[in-house]
Parts: sequence; structure tokens; C-alpha cells
Amino acid sequence: MRGRVLAATEELGFEFSEVGRSLQSNTTRTIGIVIPSIANPVFADAVQGAQEVFQSAGYQTLLVCTNYDSEFETQAIRMLMAKQVDGFVLTVSDAHSSEGLTSIQGRRIPHCLLFNMAPDKEQSWSVDDCSAASRVSDSFAEQGHADVGFLALKFKSSDRARQRYQGFIDGCARNGMKLPALLEIEEDSHELTDFLKDFLQENPTLTGIFASNDFLALATIRSARALGLRVPQDLSIVGFDGIEVGTMVEPSLATIATDPKMMGNGAARTVLSVINSTPAPELPDPKTTFSFRAGGSLASAAAERADGEKAATLSPSNNPTKKNDKIQRERSL
Repeated sequence: MRGRVLAATEELGFEFSEVGRSLQSNTTRTIGIVIPSIANPVFADAVQGAQEVFQSAGYQTLLVCTNYDSEFETQAIRMLMAKQVDGFVLTVSDAHSSEGLTSIQGRRIPHCLLFNMAPDKEQSWSVDDCSAASRVSDSFAEQGHADVGFLALKFKSSDRARQRYQGFIDGCARNGMKLPALLEIEEDSHELTDFLKDFLQENPTLTGIFASNDFLALATIRSARALGLRVPQDLSIVGFDGIEVGTMVEPSLATIATDPKMMGNGAARTVLSVINSTPAPELPDPKTTFSFRAGGSLASAAAERADGEKAATLSPSNNPTKKNDKIQRERSL
């Protein structure tokens, strides 16, 4: 009888209905994945790691990118809840105030945070952001930098950036450095060069910048060059994440290297453990979640000025505004 049924399904081209299966089993065999952006390779690698685990367990994934928008984040989570997903892997803007995360908790849907620092009674596969950022301050100090800055997305959009800033502050204090100057920008800001110019003019003794992710770090290198600055001779730049493209540029990017695919894999296994009522996988030792990767974008601090302070990163000789003024004067002669 089984053989006759299978033969009939093949002849008729019958496909099993997942909707029918879900009605019968009270499960959709789908998992919602919510992340800020697929453009950043860190999130792309994490999603791939999670998807491989879910697929091998017979689950499909539904992916939503929130573009660092907390309101859309809430809408996306509620939309996936309406589709009755069986679980969530998610990176939220702020794990302590996310309305979407609160909704998931209220419905007791199996879930695991990804990259967020976990609040009480929450599971998260994340990097030890504070310790990693503190390690960056050590690298700056080893190269003789005493006055550095921190560049990040708006803190309201990323609790990870806020934690990295706090770790950087602590590390700078421990190394006897100045309190790092802060520059917050919006996601995908097309005005970074103008912001960087103003930032450096407001902090003329600054010799290095720590960007809260590699995308920002690479964009900062581009903007610095547009301002007539040499990296790292005039301005050292360090990133965070360790994306592969950072090794392919010149100079190579000094950064905190992480393993996002492993993080996504672990978060997925944690969700499945809740669904299947099995022991959760052991979280990695925080000390093993990152390492510092040296690169050509970090070098010793600029030469000292006559007054004993570090050389200004936007000196008259490399300030493009003054260069343009000089060109205009020459043309008018």
C-alpha cells in the first residue's frame, strides 16, 4: 500500500503541504532570524552559521533586517510571531529595553540573543565587548598614543557600540590615556567625511580612532584620505569584527577579530535545545570570543610638536580646505 501511494504521488506531482503539517503538529518548523543588516559580513556569517544548524534539524528560517531601527525591529518580531515561528535568533538594538524581545518573553517562545549582552535570565552568544575594547586601548598605548577617539553608530541603535565605548574608556584610564573623544553617527551616513573633519578640528591632538565596527573603520580610512590625511602616519585607525576584507585593503585593518559563524551556530543550537527540552550548549569562555589582529592601519603616534603635545591630525599642511584656498589664490594671480 505504501508503495502504491508513493507511486501515485510521483505520478500526480503531489507536494506535501507545510500548512497542513503545521495544523496537525501545531508547529511550523520555521525559525525567525532578526538582525540589523545583512550588508555587514559579520551578520551574514552569523546567519549562515545559524541556518546550517536549523536546516540540518529540519527547520527553515525567515530572515528580517531591521536597519538598526528599533521601531521596525518591534514590528518585524511581531510579524514573525503572527506567522507562528517556533523560535527566534535575534540581535536587537538594546536587549534591556527591546519591546519585541519583551513580547517574545511574554509568549515564552524559544529564543536566543546574538551579539547582545544578555540581561538576567537570557541566553546570548556574544563577544565580550568591554574586554575586547579594553584590549584595543592596550594596542594604542603600546604604540604611544595618549589621545584617541571613538567612532560609533548612535548608541540608541546599538547596545554593542555602547559597551565597546565603555570598555574603551576603562582601558584608556587604565593605560593613563585621556578620556576618548566620542563621535556618534547615523547608519550609512554619507556625511562621514564632514563629520570627521569637524571631529578632528575639535580634537586637534588626537592621533588615533577606534571604530565600533570594521565597516565604519574602513569608511573612516576613506574619509581620512579625502581630508588629505595618511593612515597610519597621520591617523591610526582600529576596527572591530575582523571581516575578511580588512586583510585585503592597503593598509590592512588592525581590528578585533571574532568568529560570527560560531556565534550563529551556538545561538541556533541553544534555540533547538529549548524546543527539544535538551541541555543547552555551553557558552564559550568570554576570553576566547575575540583576539586582536594587528594591521597596517595602526602605527606609532605622530611626531611630537614643539610644545610637547602630539601633532594635530589636521595640520595646515594636510588640511584640504586650506589646500583648496591656496589653489584658488594661485589661480587668481
